[in-house]
Amino acid sequence: MGTSVTISTATDDDGEQILKLQYLCYQAEAALYDDYGIEPLTQTLDSLRAELAEGCVMVARLGREVVGSVRGTVDADGTARIGKLIVHPRLQRHGLGGRLLAAVERRLAEERSAKRYRLFTGHRSEGNLRLYRNHGYAPVGTEQLTHRLSLVTLEKEPSVAP
Repeated sequence: MGTSVTISTATDDDGEQILKLQYLCYQAEAALYDDYGIEPLTQTLDSLRAELAEGCVMVARLGREVVGSVRGTVDADGTARIGKLIVHPRLQRHGLGGRLLAAVERRLAEERSAKRYRLFTGHRSEGNLRLYRNHGYAPVGTEQLTHRLSLVTLEKEPSVAP
């Protein structure tokens, strides 16, 4: 490719690119569950900008193009909630999702004192479930949202450096 993918903190200027990428990436999820009204497809730019201001948002860039993103927050009990991990379809299955996940976990632990990580995905999203399991997450619960969709919640404890 010539240019390597870099991971950094998102800025407010990244909002439009993240939203467009999110819309592209969640098409497959919407098709899988036959639900095109899911929040990632209906989120507004203002809502995304609020997440950029309040949470920890990381982006992967190929040159100037945002090709991946992930978001996280930490609540009062130290639980980091990670969500909207997206990678451009042309760059999937090359380890970028795992790199983004590790980057947001590191930032949430170092800057926001995360004591555990929690995320969720749909029960039919096998690629997502495989990625999360491969990065140490274990299922801790399932909640049926609709007759088509159950959310699987996964958690893991932060690694302790030797």
